[in-house]
Amino acid sequence: MSDIIQLLPDHVANQIAAGEVVQRPASIVKELLENSVDAGSSKIQLIIRDAGKNLLQVVDNGIGMSETDARLAFERHATSKIRSTEDIFRIATKGFRGEALASIAAVAQVELKTKQKDAPVGTNIYIEGGIFQFQEPVQTLEGSNFSVKNLFYNVPARRKFLKNDNVEFRHIIDEFQRVALAHETIEFEMFHNDEPVFKLRKSGQMQRIVDVFGRKLQPLLIPIKEDLGWVNLQGYVAKPEGAKKVRGEQFFFVNGRYFKSAYLSKAVQEAFEGLLQPGYIPSFFLYLDLDPEKIDVNIHPQKTEVKFEDEALIFALMRSTIKRSLGIYNVAPSLDFERDPKMEAFFAPSKSNLSSPTPSAINVDRDFNPFSVEKTTEEERINLAELYQAATSAAPSKINLFEDDDLDEDLFRLPNGYWLLNKDGQTYMLDLGRMHRVLMSSHQENLPTKKAGQSLLFSLEYHLNEIEKNKYKSIKKYLPDFGFEMTLAQENVLRIEAVPEALKESQVIKFLEKIFEVLEYRTEEDFYKYFEYQWVKLKTKSKFDFIYKTEVEQLVKDFMDLGFPQYTVNGKKCWLEVPFDDFKNKF
Repeated sequence: MSDIIQLLPDHVANQIAAGEVVQRPASIVKELLENSVDAGSSKIQLIIRDAGKNLLQVVDNGIGMSETDARLAFERHATSKIRSTEDIFRIATKGFRGEALASIAAVAQVELKTKQKDAPVGTNIYIEGGIFQFQEPVQTLEGSNFSVKNLFYNVPARRKFLKNDNVEFRHIIDEFQRVALAHETIEFEMFHNDEPVFKLRKSGQMQRIVDVFGRKLQPLLIPIKEDLGWVNLQGYVAKPEGAKKVRGEQFFFVNGRYFKSAYLSKAVQEAFEGLLQPGYIPSFFLYLDLDPEKIDVNIHPQKTEVKFEDEALIFALMRSTIKRSLGIYNVAPSLDFERDPKMEAFFAPSKSNLSSPTPSAINVDRDFNPFSVEKTTEEERINLAELYQAATSAAPSKINLFEDDDLDEDLFRLPNGYWLLNKDGQTYMLDLGRMHRVLMSSHQENLPTKKAGQSLLFSLEYHLNEIEKNKYKSIKKYLPDFGFEMTLAQENVLRIEAVPEALKESQVIKFLEKIFEVLEYRTEEDFYKYFEYQWVKLKTKSKFDFIYKTEVEQLVKDFMDLGFPQYTVNGKKCWLEVPFDDFKNKF
């Protein structure tokens, strides 16, 4: 029987490896930006075209490469970061496995121009589909210039699985932000289709966060800082009013490397316990520094997961430090008296200069008898025996949860804003807001229709971050149909001159935030539907802040005419059956 096992050709092996390293254009952005950081660059430019599908270019002013190093950099497992097995456990750089460039070159057309300091000329290398084409001397600036063109041109099956430009562009922005936030002392620039997206100057942590996410975040940031010697924690969390229902502003970094951790995210969430509405996620930017030997970053192909040697202690540190900072800034009561017990070993007891009081400093009335207080009249004497007899012999009083005139009716309001309905021998808890949305949808009242807006006496300002700015550009042509008039001014300030007639001025910014939250609107119809949904939700909320019982009765009747549906169009429950039989069994 003939042998069936054989070695794969290098170009096939590289394409297989690319499946782990290069999932989409954003994967290449991550690898190239991190290489530029490792090269000691003080300025890095990212230039992309067509959301990175046709061009991804990273230009830096780092140390550059020699002619030999430039060629070896595209070989698999060729790296300058590791010399021995022990080095794997002391990794202080972003990349180290030597797979990225080989994998990228296997699925794209890659050109590198690089030059070391004081070298007379640089090196130009061109690789296509993993196959080396040429290498020649070139006049170029000090540093490195990587151009990646026509991603997956030789793997059409992979290319067709890429999402549309809006989605891929958002993923690129995510990777750019992660690297930029971790290295605030490096100047970063980003351009898309020749339009500037980010221009980040060298700064401190807070300024970098504000430069990336917009000035409106600055007044919400609370500093976090704790240094235990073996680990240092610093960064910022946003006040509860900065929390959102969608993720996007949650960042962990360790030794300058971005990572994800559901476990540590829970520590942050617990620190905000009692301060956030259900379903809301706090914004945070937290930086850990500790000995590289106490972490393992080599457990995930994208190196976005990290294993800590003392994970439980990191959890306790993060939770207690954030809770303390929230207390200091009057967001929550100071919790110094509730310090996490796991942290006690790391906080040295404070030195005290307390001294014992002298006898002369204490005055005591030695003749005082609390049981011999004299009353001026007999009527003032308290007979405890009579009080006890009266209390135990009194008939138990009946407690009414509702007003007397409601007892014979079938509709009751609960203190939490929900209503109870008795219907056909069953009891239901009603969510009036959701019922109202169903009714509006069924009667096609779920406007806004195209209509004129109302001009504001004073324009409103909304400070956009770069993601919101790009979202605004993609939907601005639809907004005048609903009564909005706004222009984009300098420094990403959106000036709002007119709003829909039924929209209160105090609701405008919150409403726009909801519109900008969506990752993408594939079509005009998608935008109209989501705008409509948020509009109905807003009108419903304001409608039921206060409502008469007669209005609720009419709402319930109209809802019954629809067949008493249990769910809204997006699957939310309008009512729940109250299991009173189960309650009786508990008694």
